[in-house]
Amino acid sequence: MIVLNGVTKKYGTKKVLDDVSFKVQGGEFVSLVGESGAGKTTLIHALIGATDVDKGEITVDDYEVSSLNRNKIQDYRRRVGIVFQDYKLLPKKTVFENVAFALEVAGYEKDFIKKRTVSVLKIAGLEDLRNNFPRQLSGGEQQKTAIARALVHAPELLFADEPTGNLDYESTDSLVRLFRKINQSGTTVILATHNRGVVDKLKKRVIKLESGKVISDKENSGYN
Repeated sequence: MIVLNGVTKKYGTKKVLDDVSFKVQGGEFVSLVGESGAGKTTLIHALIGATDVDKGEITVDDYEVSSLNRNKIQDYRRRVGIVFQDYKLLPKKTVFENVAFALEVAGYEKDFIKKRTVSVLKIAGLEDLRNNFPRQLSGGEQQKTAIARALVHAPELLFADEPTGNLDYESTDSLVRLFRKINQSGTTVILATHNRGVVDKLKKRVIKLESGKVISDKENSGYN
Protein backbone atom coordinates (compact mmCIF):
# COMPACT_ATOMS: atom_id res chain seq x y z
CA MET A 1 0.00 0.00 0.00
CA ILE A 2 1.07 3.56 -0.75
CA VAL A 3 0.08 6.26 1.75
CA LEU A 4 0.72 9.98 1.35
CA ASN A 5 -0.18 12.18 4.30
CA GLY A 6 0.01 15.98 4.02
CA VAL A 7 2.95 15.95 1.59
CA THR A 8 4.23 19.45 0.85
CA LYS A 9 7.23 20.49 -1.24
CA LYS A 10 8.48 24.01 -1.93
CA TYR A 11 10.99 25.39 -4.40
CA GLY A 12 11.79 28.80 -3.00
CA THR A 13 8.47 30.28 -1.96
CA LYS A 14 6.43 28.28 -4.49
CA LYS A 15 4.58 25.18 -3.32
CA VAL A 16 4.86 22.53 -6.03
CA LEU A 17 3.11 19.99 -3.80
CA ASP A 18 0.55 21.37 -1.39
CA ASP A 19 -0.78 19.12 1.39
CA VAL A 20 -1.15 16.06 -0.87
CA SER A 21 -2.86 13.07 0.74
CA PHE A 22 -4.15 9.82 -0.77
CA LYS A 23 -3.84 6.05 -0.54
CA VAL A 24 -3.22 3.43 -3.25
CA GLN A 25 -4.02 -0.21 -2.58
CA GLY A 26 -1.85 -3.04 -3.90
CA GLY A 27 -2.81 -4.02 -7.44
CA GLU A 28 -4.43 -0.69 -8.33
CA PHE A 29 -3.82 1.27 -11.53
CA VAL A 30 -3.76 5.02 -10.90
CA SER A 31 -3.39 7.73 -13.51
CA LEU A 32 -1.86 10.87 -12.01
CA VAL A 33 -2.93 13.75 -14.25
CA GLY A 34 -2.67 17.52 -14.58
CA GLU A 35 -1.29 20.12 -16.91
CA SER A 36 2.43 20.82 -17.15
CA GLY A 37 3.60 22.32 -13.86
CA ALA A 38 0.81 20.73 -11.82
CA GLY A 39 3.31 18.79 -9.69
CA LYS A 40 3.13 15.30 -11.25
CA THR A 41 6.86 14.81 -11.81
CA THR A 42 7.76 16.20 -8.39
CA LEU A 43 5.29 13.79 -6.82
CA ILE A 44 6.74 10.81 -8.72
CA HIS A 45 10.24 11.87 -7.67
CA ALA A 46 9.06 12.10 -4.05
CA LEU A 47 7.49 8.63 -4.29
CA ILE A 48 10.77 7.08 -5.45
CA GLY A 49 12.80 8.99 -2.88
CA ALA A 50 14.60 11.20 -5.40
CA THR A 51 13.13 14.39 -3.94
CA ASP A 52 12.92 15.28 -0.25
CA VAL A 53 9.62 16.69 0.98
CA ASP A 54 9.35 19.64 3.33
CA LYS A 55 6.34 18.35 5.23
CA GLY A 56 4.25 15.20 5.49
CA GLU A 57 4.95 11.50 5.11
CA ILE A 58 5.17 8.99 2.25
CA THR A 59 4.93 5.31 3.16
CA VAL A 60 5.17 2.43 0.67
CA ASP A 61 4.53 -0.91 2.37
CA ASP A 62 7.17 -1.09 5.13
CA TYR A 63 9.24 1.81 3.80
CA GLU A 64 8.81 5.35 5.11
CA VAL A 65 10.16 6.82 1.90
CA SER A 66 10.20 10.40 3.13
CA SER A 67 12.85 9.58 5.77
CA LEU A 68 14.98 6.76 4.31
CA ASN A 69 18.77 6.99 4.51
CA ARG A 70 21.00 6.39 1.47
CA ASN A 71 21.37 2.63 2.00
CA LYS A 72 17.68 2.05 2.64
CA ILE A 73 16.61 4.13 -0.35
CA GLN A 74 18.73 1.96 -2.64
CA ASP A 75 17.11 -1.16 -1.19
CA TYR A 76 13.67 0.39 -1.72
CA ARG A 77 14.39 1.33 -5.34
CA ARG A 78 15.45 -2.22 -6.13
CA ARG A 79 11.92 -3.27 -5.19
CA VAL A 80 10.10 -0.86 -7.52
CA GLY A 81 10.17 -0.27 -11.26
CA ILE A 82 10.74 3.23 -12.64
CA VAL A 83 10.15 4.45 -16.20
CA PHE A 84 10.81 8.00 -17.43
CA GLN A 85 9.97 9.93 -20.60
CA ASP A 86 13.61 9.76 -21.73
CA TYR A 87 14.45 6.10 -22.07
CA LYS A 88 17.93 6.16 -20.50
CA LEU A 89 19.08 3.15 -22.52
CA LEU A 90 22.76 2.27 -22.90
CA PRO A 91 23.51 2.99 -26.58
CA LYS A 92 26.24 0.36 -27.00
CA LYS A 93 24.18 -2.47 -25.55
CA THR A 94 21.48 -4.45 -27.34
CA VAL A 95 17.87 -4.68 -26.16
CA PHE A 96 18.68 -7.94 -24.39
CA GLU A 97 21.83 -6.49 -22.82
CA ASN A 98 20.06 -3.33 -21.64
CA VAL A 99 17.43 -5.36 -19.82
CA ALA A 100 19.86 -7.98 -18.50
CA PHE A 101 22.25 -5.29 -17.21
CA ALA A 102 19.81 -4.36 -14.45
CA LEU A 103 20.19 -7.88 -13.04
CA GLU A 104 23.93 -8.11 -13.71
CA VAL A 105 24.72 -5.10 -11.52
CA ALA A 106 22.63 -6.69 -8.75
CA GLY A 107 24.83 -9.82 -8.86
CA TYR A 108 22.37 -12.44 -10.10
CA GLU A 109 23.58 -15.73 -11.63
CA LYS A 110 23.98 -15.82 -15.42
CA ASP A 111 21.43 -18.59 -15.95
CA PHE A 112 18.79 -16.70 -13.97
CA ILE A 113 19.58 -13.46 -15.82
CA LYS A 114 19.12 -15.12 -19.21
CA LYS A 115 15.88 -16.85 -18.26
CA ARG A 116 14.34 -13.80 -16.61
CA THR A 117 15.38 -11.42 -19.40
CA VAL A 118 13.90 -13.68 -22.08
CA SER A 119 10.66 -13.86 -20.09
CA VAL A 120 10.38 -10.09 -19.71
CA LEU A 121 11.19 -9.44 -23.39
CA LYS A 122 8.31 -11.75 -24.25
CA ILE A 123 5.94 -9.81 -21.99
CA ALA A 124 6.98 -6.56 -23.68
CA GLY A 125 6.76 -8.05 -27.18
CA LEU A 126 10.44 -7.52 -27.87
CA GLU A 127 11.62 -11.08 -28.58
CA ASP A 128 12.38 -10.34 -32.24
CA LEU A 129 14.34 -7.18 -31.34
CA ARG A 130 16.58 -8.65 -28.65
CA ASN A 131 19.76 -8.15 -30.72
CA ASN A 132 18.94 -4.62 -31.90
CA PHE A 133 20.69 -1.55 -30.54
CA PRO A 134 18.70 1.50 -29.33
CA ARG A 135 19.53 3.44 -32.50
CA GLN A 136 17.77 0.72 -34.50
CA LEU A 137 14.53 1.04 -32.53
CA SER A 138 11.52 3.30 -32.85
CA GLY A 139 10.60 5.52 -29.91
CA GLY A 140 7.91 3.07 -28.84
CA GLU A 141 10.32 0.16 -29.00
CA GLN A 142 12.87 2.07 -26.94
CA GLN A 143 10.25 2.83 -24.31
CA LYS A 144 9.16 -0.82 -24.23
CA THR A 145 12.80 -1.74 -23.63
CA ALA A 146 12.91 0.73 -20.73
CA ILE A 147 9.72 -0.81 -19.33
CA ALA A 148 11.15 -4.33 -19.70
CA ARG A 149 14.24 -3.20 -17.80
CA ALA A 150 12.01 -1.80 -15.04
CA LEU A 151 10.11 -5.10 -14.86
CA VAL A 152 13.09 -7.45 -14.82
CA HIS A 153 13.32 -7.31 -11.01
CA ALA A 154 9.64 -8.39 -10.82
CA PRO A 155 8.62 -5.27 -8.88
CA GLU A 156 5.27 -5.11 -7.11
CA LEU A 157 5.06 -1.41 -7.95
CA LEU A 158 5.77 0.41 -11.23
CA PHE A 159 6.10 4.21 -11.47
CA ALA A 160 5.94 5.78 -14.94
CA ASP A 161 6.49 9.51 -15.50
CA GLU A 162 5.12 10.73 -18.87
CA PRO A 163 6.22 7.52 -20.64
CA THR A 164 4.26 8.35 -23.81
CA GLY A 165 5.37 11.97 -24.02
CA ASN A 166 7.62 11.48 -27.07
CA LEU A 167 5.54 8.85 -28.88
CA ASP A 168 3.09 8.81 -31.76
CA TYR A 169 -0.50 7.56 -31.50
CA GLU A 170 0.24 3.96 -32.52
CA SER A 171 3.19 3.60 -30.14
CA THR A 172 1.21 5.20 -27.33
CA ASP A 173 -1.68 2.79 -27.88
CA SER A 174 0.74 -0.15 -27.75
CA LEU A 175 2.18 1.09 -24.46
CA VAL A 176 -1.28 1.49 -22.95
CA ARG A 177 -1.97 -2.17 -23.72
CA LEU A 178 1.37 -3.14 -22.16
CA PHE A 179 0.66 -1.19 -18.97
CA ARG A 180 -2.75 -2.89 -18.73
CA LYS A 181 -1.06 -6.28 -19.11
CA ILE A 182 1.47 -5.44 -16.40
CA ASN A 183 -1.28 -4.33 -14.03
CA GLN A 184 -3.39 -7.42 -14.75
CA SER A 185 -0.43 -9.55 -13.65
CA GLY A 186 -0.76 -7.98 -10.17
CA THR A 187 1.68 -5.07 -10.36
CA THR A 188 0.53 -1.74 -8.94
CA VAL A 189 0.95 0.98 -11.57
CA ILE A 190 1.21 4.74 -10.97
CA LEU A 191 1.18 6.53 -14.32
CA ALA A 192 1.83 10.29 -14.48
CA THR A 193 0.60 11.79 -17.73
CA HIS A 194 -1.04 14.82 -19.31
CA ASN A 195 -2.18 12.73 -22.30
CA ARG A 196 -5.98 12.81 -22.18
CA GLY A 197 -6.29 10.02 -24.75
CA VAL A 198 -4.25 7.62 -22.61
CA VAL A 199 -6.32 8.30 -19.50
CA ASP A 200 -9.62 8.03 -21.36
CA LYS A 201 -8.61 4.63 -22.79
CA LEU A 202 -7.52 3.24 -19.45
CA LYS A 203 -10.68 4.18 -17.54
CA LYS A 204 -8.92 3.55 -14.23
CA ARG A 205 -8.68 5.61 -11.05
CA VAL A 206 -7.64 9.18 -11.83
CA ILE A 207 -6.05 11.59 -9.35
CA LYS A 208 -5.90 15.11 -10.75
CA LEU A 209 -3.39 17.72 -9.60
CA GLU A 210 -3.62 21.45 -10.09
CA SER A 211 -0.99 23.85 -8.72
CA GLY A 212 0.31 21.10 -6.46
CA LYS A 213 -3.08 20.25 -4.93
CA VAL A 214 -5.26 17.18 -5.41
CA ILE A 215 -8.46 18.60 -6.88
CA SER A 216 -10.20 15.32 -7.72
CA ASP A 217 -9.87 11.58 -7.14
CA LYS A 218 -12.25 9.41 -9.17
CA GLU A 219 -12.60 5.69 -9.86
CA ASN A 220 -13.09 4.31 -13.40
CA SER A 221 -12.71 7.78 -14.85
CA GLY A 222 -11.48 9.62 -17.91
CA TYR A 223 -9.31 12.71 -17.76
CA ASN A 224 -12.05 15.17 -16.73
